[in-house]
Order: sequence, then C-alpha cells, then structure tokens
Amino acid sequence: MTKQFSSVWLREPRQPKASGLHRDQIVEAAVALLDAEGLEALSMRKIGAKLGAGATSLYWYVANKEELLELALDEFWGMVETPESDDAPWREVLTTFAYNFRATMRAHPWSAGLVGRLPSMGPKALRVTDRLRRAYYSAGFRGIDIYMASGTVLCFVLGQVTPEIAWTKAYGDAEFDTEGALEMMDRVAEDYPEIRADYRATTPTDAATARAMAFDFGLLCVLDGLEARLRGVPGS
Repeated sequence: MTKQFSSVWLREPRQPKASGLHRDQIVEAAVALLDAEGLEALSMRKIGAKLGAGATSLYWYVANKEELLELALDEFWGMVETPESDDAPWREVLTTFAYNFRATMRAHPWSAGLVGRLPSMGPKALRVTDRLRRAYYSAGFRGIDIYMASGTVLCFVLGQVTPEIAWTKAYGDAEFDTEGALEMMDRVAEDYPEIRADYRATTPTDAATARAMAFDFGLLCVLDGLEARLRGVPGS
C-alpha cells in the first residue's frame, strides 16, 4: 500500500485575513516555543495563545501541526551557515557546514526529531542542498554519488549530535561522573582487563571536550574517506 505524499510546500501560502496574522509570525512563534519547551510541547493551542489568536484561526495558514513543523524545520536549515563563495575548497565548505550543522542542532535540539522524519523541501533547505551540491561537484563527484556523499556527511553529524542532545535532555548541565563510570566498568568488565585498562586510560574528565574531539576525529575520517574514493574513480 502506497502512502500518499503530502507537504506544505505543495500548495501556495494563503493570503492573510483581516486579523493581519501572517504565516511567518506563526512559524516564528513555533520556533520560539520549540526552543523553550521542546518538540513534545508544541500545539496549535499554545501557538494561538502566544499570538493572541484562537487555534482555529491558525488552520487558515497551516492545515495541521505537521505542516507547521515542516515550516519550522525549514527555518532551522536557514540557520545552518555554509560558505557562499564557489572559490572555497570543497573540504572547507563541508567542514564549515558540518560544524555549523552541529552547533545549530545543539542550539535547537528539537530539530533532531524532525530531520529525516519530515521532508526538507523548503526554500532554505534547498538553498543549503544546492550549496553542498556545488561543493561535491567541484570535488569531482557526479550523478547520484553527489547525494550519496552528502548523505554520508549528514548522517555522520546526526549520529554524533543526537546522543549529545539525548544526554543533555536527560541530565541537563550535570557533570559526567567519571569516577562512578570507572567503578562501574571495573565491576561489569572484570573478565576484560584490556577494555578496563583502555577505559581508565581514555575516559575524559571533561565530557564536552571529549565530544568535540570525537566530532573532529570522525569528520576528518569521513572527509578523508570521500577524498580517497575520489582518487579511486577513473577520470576524477
């Protein structure tokens, strides 16, 4: 059974009614609420109250909450900066994108629940996609490989940042209990002395620094891998 594809981007925005409310105002209020209370707290009723309007009046502009989330997701993509100049080397473009994508996700953690679940087909998302496409093309990727390479970098960032967001949601700004973690490892990994030794030697005292180091290492490996693949393609 085929699920019918629907999106807010498949129809023209409706003109404002006499109340003067605009769709942009609704999206701005939604992003502010998402930042303050998270994805689970978003409701049309809360958005209406924030704007001094009834929830039913919002449905003139967006058919449902999913459409509103699509619009908010596009606003998110508009916050992810990438170098605009085509003279910038491809690795510089992708590195800048990856770091800014990570920072923007951390600043707006609700985005982790939307990227990949909703279509990113708005004007701001497409602008980012086009800029990344040009970077991959300049590197030497062609055809579907452009989007395969882009998806690889995208998934790396998502895979790194989503656990960070989950940890922050669960524990807030609490410091990582290094000693407690080491004691637990000594108990549960008694039969694996090498792992215990590695854990004691490598467990960081500062979790934020450890995450940044892991991101640096992983991103370099991904970009090195893409570059190695290019070198192995005839004519690249």
